[in-house]
Amino acid sequence: MARPQVLQGMDTLAYIRLLKNAEKEQGQLIPYQTSLSFDPQRDSDTTQTKDGAVGTSSSLETEIEVEFVNNISKVSDDLYDALIQNEKVEIWIVNISRKNSEGKVFAWYAQGSVTEDSNDNDPDDNSTRDVTFSVDGTPQRGWLELPDNAKEELAYVFRGLGIVSGSDETGKGTAWKDADRGTGSATTPKA
Repeated sequence: MARPQVLQGMDTLAYIRLLKNAEKEQGQLIPYQTSLSFDPQRDSDTTQTKDGAVGTSSSLETEIEVEFVNNISKVSDDLYDALIQNEKVEIWIVNISRKNSEGKVFAWYAQGSVTEDSNDNDPDDNSTRDVTFSVDGTPQRGWLELPDNAKEELAYVFRGLGIVSGSDETGKGTAWKDADRGTGSATTPKA
């Protein structure tokens, strides 16, 4: 039997997208997350009868809460729009360290509404936000492929000092590879 593996909280991230934008943009990472809570629950009750207790349970209710350092980004503004304009959102809770045999990562997927967006602005700290989502129906589990730009958001790529453009996104830099160990020279080779 396989030994249980511990999952780290820092490897679990929230992505969102306004549901109306599903055909024109991919899900987006909520930047600078500090905390993420996923709370599915079902209330239950019992009725005492002459034959013993009879249990009942309600439908599943799920709440997702994401705390993050407030920032200027499209995602940050989308969250405000979702609350103020009562827009439905798609939410993914992605665990980047749990992968299947195809290299896809484990995720929960849900649709719902932003029900609260609390903003704290203490004078001696970063501005923070605490956004709460109420999920419609039952969240679904599955596996997804992280797009290349999502991987870059999580771990940026090496860049050189040159200008970064559409034709040279590395700024004339080359990322380190394992094969680079022990290579290089302290002197310039003579032609």
